[in-house]
Amino acid sequence: MVKFTFNIAETAIGVTCLYESTKSFCGDYLTDASPDMEITVTQEDIDYERTRAEQTTEIPGERLVLLDDSYFETLSLYRKIAEEMFDRDIILFHGSAIAVDGQTFLFTAPSGTGKSTHGELWRRVLPEMGHKVVTVNDDKPLIIIREDGVRICGTPWNGKHHLGENIILPLKAICSLSRAEENHIEKISFEEMLPVLFKQTYRSSSPQRIAKTMQLLNTLSKHVDFYSLGCNMKRSAAKVAYNGMKD
Repeated sequence: MVKFTFNIAETAIGVTCLYESTKSFCGDYLTDASPDMEITVTQEDIDYERTRAEQTTEIPGERLVLLDDSYFETLSLYRKIAEEMFDRDIILFHGSAIAVDGQTFLFTAPSGTGKSTHGELWRRVLPEMGHKVVTVNDDKPLIIIREDGVRICGTPWNGKHHLGENIILPLKAICSLSRAEENHIEKISFEEMLPVLFKQTYRSSSPQRIAKTMQLLNTLSKHVDFYSLGCNMKRSAAKVAYNGMKD
């Protein structure tokens, strides 16, 4: 068995698992601190993740054959962490989080729409305008939701391009992205954004934790602005999006 502790979202997590590669995967977040929670991943958990992948379209069949158990161990670990994080007012969210001058903007959209491509535009265009741009997490960040504010956290689960940092920053806005011929951005209400938020937030099978998810999203709405962005993936899309959300 492999044992280690790593720290994400201000939480030290003690892990017992089967593969040394999982420890390496979490390498930038390892800590000697005493764990706040303990997570164990078993072969049964790994088998569940593989079966789940086989029953969905999340992973193409030809790629699925090439993935070994160590990969599914990382998926199982994050699923178990996401379940426990509800009790700490923390949710896992599917989106790309980019910080500009210390404030973070979170883009979300169905897979293949262009979240990462739009993020790349921000990394190229905004520094030319004099801004400091950092990718917090390009795929599955954690969001700490408290009555005094909302912060977004880097994690090792940061997408196929491994774009992310071990940082925690304030979350200013969440933007739902879609393709359009002309770039345009509009501020929308929490009620308009709620179906997207609920779909892109990790959802527990527990009724109590589903209720907690709704409670946390309501708290989030007190601190974060919501936008709808139609973009054409040209350089101007980054300027339109940032200028529309920065104030």
